[in-house]
Amino acid sequence: MIKLLMPALLLMSANVMAGDAEKGKSLSGTCAACHGMDGNSVNPIWPSLAGQHEAYLDRQIKLFRSGERENALMAPMVSTLSDQDVADLSAYFSSQKLTMKAADPASVELGKKIYQGGDKVRNIPACMSCHGPTGQGNPMSGYPVVANQHAAYTAIQLRAYKAGRKLANQDDVNGQIMADVAKYMTEEEIDAVSSYIQGLKSAQ
Repeated sequence: MIKLLMPALLLMSANVMAGDAEKGKSLSGTCAACHGMDGNSVNPIWPSLAGQHEAYLDRQIKLFRSGERENALMAPMVSTLSDQDVADLSAYFSSQKLTMKAADPASVELGKKIYQGGDKVRNIPACMSCHGPTGQGNPMSGYPVVANQHAAYTAIQLRAYKAGRKLANQDDVNGQIMADVAKYMTEEEIDAVSSYIQGLKSAQ
């Protein structure tokens, strides 16, 4: 199933408009309150955007803009952005350096187990099978960078997937995959893997 859908994901990545990082910087002021001027959020419930794949950012902003990805805070912020504005913002945040963070030492063992090996008995694949051993994702397949993301934000997203949240658009293959994975995870595993991801490089 996933292999059959890969050409569509590759096509979406190829069709992203070229962005201008300098113009994106000039547009980023309204994003700073939540995501930081350089894309490093200081509030752990809001994601850091720095260093994220450009195509991924472009797609997610457009999903917020169309309402297919629902968020009461994001919707008004992106409603007036043109496609070029979105491309420029994506180019800017993608070009920024993500701040390194640390994992909770007490969570590393379980988090590493789930991230690197999953649990075949419960149909939980290894997180690194999509996001890579160092959490850098795969831009061509639409899998985002997860390394050094705030644990609190990652846990919120995993719990939303576990609860059955799905985007309205039917082509969100990766979202469907995440929902199928997260529904089998325990609360402890969600917290542990989120913490492990937050300090991925330092935890290895």
